[in-house]
Amino acid sequence: MNLHEKTLAELSAALRSGEITSRSLTTHYLDRIRALDKRLNAVITLVEEQAMAEAEAADARIAAGRAGPLTGIPLLHKDLFCTDGVRTSCGSRMLDNFIAPYDAAVVENLREAGMIMLGKTNMDEFAMGSSNETSYYGPVRNPWDTQRVPGGSSGGSAVAVAARLVPTTTGTDTGGSIRQPAALCGITGIKPTYGRVSRWGMVAFASSLDQGGVFARTAEDCALVLGAMAGFDERDSTSVDREVPDYAAHLGASLKELRIGLPEEYFKEGLDAGVAAAVDAAVDVFRSLGAEVKSIRLPNAHLAVPTYYVIAPAECSSNLSRFDGVRYGHRCENPRDLTDLYERSRGEGFGAEVKRRIMIGTYALSAGYYDAYYLKAQKVRRLISEDFREAFSQVDLILGPTSPTTAFRLGEKADDPVSMYLSDIYTIAVNLAGLPGMSIPAGFVEGLPVGLQIVGNYFDEARMLNAAHQYQQATDWHLRVPPGFE
Repeated sequence: MNLHEKTLAELSAALRSGEITSRSLTTHYLDRIRALDKRLNAVITLVEEQAMAEAEAADARIAAGRAGPLTGIPLLHKDLFCTDGVRTSCGSRMLDNFIAPYDAAVVENLREAGMIMLGKTNMDEFAMGSSNETSYYGPVRNPWDTQRVPGGSSGGSAVAVAARLVPTTTGTDTGGSIRQPAALCGITGIKPTYGRVSRWGMVAFASSLDQGGVFARTAEDCALVLGAMAGFDERDSTSVDREVPDYAAHLGASLKELRIGLPEEYFKEGLDAGVAAAVDAAVDVFRSLGAEVKSIRLPNAHLAVPTYYVIAPAECSSNLSRFDGVRYGHRCENPRDLTDLYERSRGEGFGAEVKRRIMIGTYALSAGYYDAYYLKAQKVRRLISEDFREAFSQVDLILGPTSPTTAFRLGEKADDPVSMYLSDIYTIAVNLAGLPGMSIPAGFVEGLPVGLQIVGNYFDEARMLNAAHQYQQATDWHLRVPPGFE
């Protein structure tokens, strides 16, 4: 078996047994990225010398008997996690020249766990997009069909795992940006509870919604990485001081007596028939594993998209005001005065989708419209959260489709932002409520992957990961490899 065919857990065992070294593993993945990524555009920065030095240190740590389960495992970071001495661009011209002076908490934690950073992945500009077509560095391509999108905004991270360019990657999820690309690329991706993973050093899009998470091939691999990534951080005011369980230790639990809810609202018009059939088949597997399945209601689910597209742009407008051409980032040439500096630096530095959201958000926050839009959206957000609270009084987990369709063609929705926004219709409410959610592979429609979304109650990631793991023990969808990337 080739090294890239092994899961992260299998690679970890091989490293600890001495069957392979971190140096050989790191070299193998760097070679794959150089050979295959030209077709995908998933990786925008490689740090080969740094990676090899870290691999040497990991091998020494393993030899000294001081290794943990992640020591020596390579990974890639989404390019909005600050990385000390390495460009952090957020997929934007605005930060094309920005070299971060420190590591984000997520990067710090995974480095302390012994992981090897190979570089940074492509993404929608400032994490704004559902297709990874808004990046300053060009679109990322889905390995299952390179004429189709991988989903966004963490498309580069999802593609790197799907194409076996790396065992695991980090991502961020503001309205579905881990789960939706995981679904479209046929891999596993998890967004933990808001506050579970530190946002310190993660460039903000929408501060009350953004949450870091993990992509990998299996739930077991995600459990290992999330366990090292999560934890309280006093530098982040949104971080929750709550003990992080050993997620991997909880993966053997039976699903008997597990109560699963299927929201009626997720199985109505707009859902592709093939995707619906794949989700139904996945639910049958959970039944066969002993879970009890019942229908539930999320009455305000239809309001999630309009609510999100008031709140998220409002927060984006505020967060991105700092990029003004003065302190860091892109600066226009020969400004006539301060106003010209601001206008041209921001006009040149930001792409069309970012400008659209800044304008929407600024409008929603303006004096005459704050109460009519932003305040009302926050009230509806509370109603959406209450729907989930009521649902979780009846069930343990909620299942449904991750995306209403499989991957669409590049450019297909580029001129129709509303249609693009609706591709996150099943994921957005989870962020508005701050709940944990994940997507796992659950079949194919015409050769393209389908994702099954699992939503848990607050801080119930262990139960979600166990359910996903048990499903993956009973199926082989997560083992499928895109043709040409075996």
